[in-house]
Amino acid sequence: MFRMAKLTDYGIVLLTQFASRQDAAPLTARELAASAKLPLPTVGKLLKQLQHGGLLTSQRGTKGGYALARPAGAITVTDIVEALEGPLALTECQAPGVCEQESFCAVKPNWLVINQTVRDALSRVTLADMTHPIRPLWNFPGAELPARQLHAPPRSDIR
Repeated sequence: MFRMAKLTDYGIVLLTQFASRQDAAPLTARELAASAKLPLPTVGKLLKQLQHGGLLTSQRGTKGGYALARPAGAITVTDIVEALEGPLALTECQAPGVCEQESFCAVKPNWLVINQTVRDALSRVTLADMTHPIRPLWNFPGAELPARQLHAPPRSDIR
């Protein structure tokens, strides 16, 4: 099984705290740690990474804190994962020169398609979407069709 890091999950939780608010007033690390029930040192570390990744801005002073750098609807889950973990890739195929089998690998083209499919799916879910339950992206047995079109039509160039 593969999964994203726990800190990335926490980062998404913190960012949804910003996105869920009606006002854009900055939040302090202490306020975020208390509301998310996370340790303050962990929250501080994540806020710095999210700021460095361009997702948060910071303001010093008595009314200081952190705020979203852009609207929640303009921040995707891919943006968040990449800010906290680096480039999104399930395999080393997406990093040229890293894999020893790269030049003769028979499955590399398939992994590239899989990596892009996962990236596309995560790019269709925004931080604003994460503030409330979203409907399934695909029509799995028993799943309802999305209320709004979150995914692109099937690609005809993939075989």
